[in-house]
Amino acid sequence: MKALAINGSPRKDWNTATLLRKALEGAASIGSETQLLHLCDLNFKGCCSCFACKRKTSNVNGLCVMKDDLTQILKNVLSSDILILGSPIYLGSITGEVKSFIERLIFANLSYDSAERTNFTGTIQTGFIYTMGLPHEMIESSGYPYIFENNKNYLQLLNGHSEYMISADNYQFDDYSKYAASNFNAEHKAQIKEKQFPIDCQNAFKMGEKLALLCK
Repeated sequence: MKALAINGSPRKDWNTATLLRKALEGAASIGSETQLLHLCDLNFKGCCSCFACKRKTSNVNGLCVMKDDLTQILKNVLSSDILILGSPIYLGSITGEVKSFIERLIFANLSYDSAERTNFTGTIQTGFIYTMGLPHEMIESSGYPYIFENNKNYLQLLNGHSEYMISADNYQFDDYSKYAASNFNAEHKAQIKEKQFPIDCQNAFKMGEKLALLCK
């Protein structure tokens, strides 16, 4: 059983990466081999609309034909049992790197021919971890559930269970006094980091554990 986590944040040791590691710990507790990859280390682009994966003579088998640093990663994903994505929310959506990754992974497996809308013949259990500075109580009114559910629907084209979790009101800086960020209450953020973030870590662990159990 293989679990792969993809970090879409440029920060390798902050909120998103921490939660992904916890999710992998959960998967490992059920016996999964785990790996964490950082998209910021890779040189790649999103879908180039070549439609090679939609040609009737195509034999790409769900693997995007573009050749770059993402090629081997996509091969690894398609042979995994568990895929967990992580992204901070930047300007109202997931990072550009994660969006490009999803385009390259999903479009090559998206069917234009069948009612099931997928050409993927395997089964991958998927999770998505979102981190954001916005408080929990503002998530729904800001329209984020549409983004979360839309990504979930696309990941379900990999034929497995899919779920997501949200870590909100995140601590963004080591020292708020060094930044022009007076819209944020540093004391409140510190309290969230101390009390809520450990709970988010527990929830990430449970997500990884649950996804691994579904592979049994």
